[in-house]
Amino acid sequence: MNEINQNNWNKHPNQIWSFQNMKELFSTKTLSKSKDPSVFEVKLNQEIEKFEFDTLEGKSISVKDSFNETHADAFLVIKNDEIIYEKYFNEMSMQSPHLMNSISKSFLGMLAGALVGKGIIDPEDKISNLIPEFKDSAFAETTLQNALDMAGAVKFGEDYAESEADFWHETAMVGWRPDLKENLKANNLMEYALSLKETEQIDGEKYHYRTVLTDVAAMALEKAADKSVFDLMNEHIWQRLKPENDAHVVLDSNDFPYFGAGMNASARDLGRFGLMVLNNGMFSGEQIVPESWLKDTIAGDAGYRKRFAESEQGPMMPDGHYKNKMWVVDENIMLCIGIHGQFICINKATNSVIVRFSSQPEPLDLMMFANTLAGIQSVSSKI
Repeated sequence: MNEINQNNWNKHPNQIWSFQNMKELFSTKTLSKSKDPSVFEVKLNQEIEKFEFDTLEGKSISVKDSFNETHADAFLVIKNDEIIYEKYFNEMSMQSPHLMNSISKSFLGMLAGALVGKGIIDPEDKISNLIPEFKDSAFAETTLQNALDMAGAVKFGEDYAESEADFWHETAMVGWRPDLKENLKANNLMEYALSLKETEQIDGEKYHYRTVLTDVAAMALEKAADKSVFDLMNEHIWQRLKPENDAHVVLDSNDFPYFGAGMNASARDLGRFGLMVLNNGMFSGEQIVPESWLKDTIAGDAGYRKRFAESEQGPMMPDGHYKNKMWVVDENIMLCIGIHGQFICINKATNSVIVRFSSQPEPLDLMMFANTLAGIQSVSSKI
């Protein structure tokens, strides 16, 4: 195998290895496994992989056959708190961490809820009031809630197919694009965010997915709590999930964690997170995130649905919305989504959680994305 390094880690087929080995390539910090991990009951139902669904191209395919076509690395199904299907590919195992990409954002959204519930921060606080340096930036009027809902004013391009999109420039701050770093004056995520001066809308006016808003929200949580956001995540979310494996978060040059897209964890531990969301913030007998935060997230309102419907992503979820870093399909289904085929599907109607890891060649192949999601939703609805 040719050497995989920071310059080629995200090129196919290198992602098959790199997505499971990010800590070997980049600076990371470990969220340690629990000393008292929760235990899953396992009652496997292999019939699940025989389920069939229709692809966007109009052909019928089994779940099992779809794994190869959509570059699956892991597929985990939990129903009624029991693991009923678990399959790994490409040398991945139940212990392996895997790059979550933007599922990381959903963890940050739930951390915000936990801190709001404890009175540490108000979602209507302006980020620039918490961090005065942002008063001279595109985030001057952005509230924490605007940032959590991808409704801030900042002008920021997130077309993954565009090799010099703003998204990729921001990832240069954590070493993901060394070729872009030399042309930037910023050296870390904070400096990069402060360099953004242009706006594309009034705060709260529209939904537009921009990763930088997650990283600025993380900075605001850190400032409000006067504690590192890494430690906040570990204390208020990660350890309370009683995880069985270590997780890793990619860091910038200031050791600030990249919760925009840089978390890595095992499928089972993402399953625990999904169960916490499924059960309105409760996991293993403990209220981790306020029930009201989860209920408000899934409920949204007409304004949320209108803003999402008018966005370029509107057609993928008719009547859906995006709030608190969660994709809400309807009153029963929420999704956490990351590029290259990472998903958590939480379905209240079937009391189930599905975790899917992938190493899809392109960040966002729309056909492959749609077929991957169709397979997940087929299983989610039938079990």
